[in-house]
Amino acid sequence: MPAVEASRAAIERLILSYAERIDRGDFAGVGELFADGAIAGPDGAPIARGSEAVRQLYERTTRRYDDGTPRTKHVTSNLIVDTDETRGEAQARSYFTVLQALPDFPLQPVVAGRYEDRFERVANRWRFAERRMFVELVGDLSRHLLIALPKP
Repeated sequence: MPAVEASRAAIERLILSYAERIDRGDFAGVGELFADGAIAGPDGAPIARGSEAVRQLYERTTRRYDDGTPRTKHVTSNLIVDTDETRGEAQARSYFTVLQALPDFPLQPVVAGRYEDRFERVANRWRFAERRMFVELVGDLSRHLLIALPKP
């Protein structure tokens, strides 16, 4: 597989692993994805940096139910990846839509927006350097988050 295609596949796997880990309630696993990176706001100011801080961020802000999950499905789409193989750097843009359902809460989208990600290749492996989150559409988050989001 040519280098650019291999890089794109590795980066796509990181992006999709993030969604999978959140939906499983594996906040320690989400933290591992950012061991050397940060979650940032739209302005680029870090909200949490490193595994432990990212794990704590999700535990503090995301409701989990008896099965240990937030009862969500994070759908990631419209993925665009640009790599600089020489410098070992990459950027990606994607959309996210979070669906949620509970016995007394019908299936519905609760939030949507976009990610702007930066990656770096270290020792031949790609890793998150930064994820910026842009919340653009907000529905009923009362069953998902433990905090209030500012309206977009």
